Amino acid sequence: MIKVEPVSKAASEAAVSTLLIDTDVHEYLHAATELLPYLDPVWQKYMTETRWDKSRISQHAYGTPTQFHGTRAEWLLPDGTMGTDLEQMRTMLFGEEHVTHAILNGFFHVSAMRGNYEFATALASAYNDWQVEKWLVPEPRLFGSVHVVARDPQQAAREIDRVAEHPQIAQVFLPVVSDCEYGDPFYRPIFKAAAKHGLSIAFHHGQETHSGVGYPRYFVEWHTLAPPQGSIAQLVSIITNGVFDEFPELHLVLLETGVAWVPWLMWRLDQQYREYRREIPWVKRLPSLHMRDNVRVSTQPMGDLKTRDFVSLVNMVESDRIFVFATDFPHYDADSLGNVLPESIPTALRNKIMYENALESYPRLAHVKPPT
Repeated sequence: MIKVEPVSKAASEAAVSTLLIDTDVHEYLHAATELLPYLDPVWQKYMTETRWDKSRISQHAYGTPTQFHGTRAEWLLPDGTMGTDLEQMRTMLFGEEHVTHAILNGFFHVSAMRGNYEFATALASAYNDWQVEKWLVPEPRLFGSVHVVARDPQQAAREIDRVAEHPQIAQVFLPVVSDCEYGDPFYRPIFKAAAKHGLSIAFHHGQETHSGVGYPRYFVEWHTLAPPQGSIAQLVSIITNGVFDEFPELHLVLLETGVAWVPWLMWRLDQQYREYRREIPWVKRLPSLHMRDNVRVSTQPMGDLKTRDFVSLVNMVESDRIFVFATDFPHYDADSLGNVLPESIPTALRNKIMYENALESYPRLAHVKPPT
């Protein structure tokens, strides 16, 4: 049982001066046309001579309830964009937020596009090259994601093979939305390629994600339900279809889903497994054991939990390895370290969430050491 004991201000500052790994940072394109130099001529022509627009990826028309274009006021850039400037990210994220290393997830969910999957694949490849050139090469504290189109798993695996050669690539990014759940054997080449290269898999919701019964009428409904419900469905599918039994070293990171659902899912899925395990004989362990060993959940958003509630949550899941720190930079509801992990959090647990769990879960970060 973990006790909540006060941590001195000096100890808190010492923790920040070691490592703080942010698992959910969003870099943005100013416009999709930034990808033109990275596209083959046939797709350059398609982009410039048709009415295609990045906004067509999205399916719902909810407006983000903030006057600052979805970002914190102080993070809004002079041109009205957010997350498009590396220097600002250095100042705000590495400086003011005390992050030492960050994993980029983008906000360009081409895998969710409906139709023209060849073009979507070309966009994903171009985006990967743009991310490496514009963000990773000039900033060694950043790690990137391979963006793929899941509807063509064989091509997605080839793209993972190609991009994984860069040492700062840490994971494969998949949007929560898919034609069928990701545990389906159809998608297995993606997981096989990720495991081969020591990459984690990250799930993140987007505007294409819907709740268990479709798109609600209002943003408040969608934001409450869609991220956790979509991610839970994908996670249960992956566990019950034996992905972790086949790739026991693979880590799945669920981003921006909230945290309070985790113990409930463990309990319910274990109970269902005990009752129906004859249906899935390839799953050799309790689902809760797979979750403790292979699943990580980012802390953001954690505003609905008080410190004592979070510590109780960790006790309920019987593991301090599941949760990893995230800001969700540069969005309006981003979390700061002091809000998520205040001084009242025990130091050992705080360090686990700040960086130890991330180092364990992302093999490509194994060389990262606390600054001296």
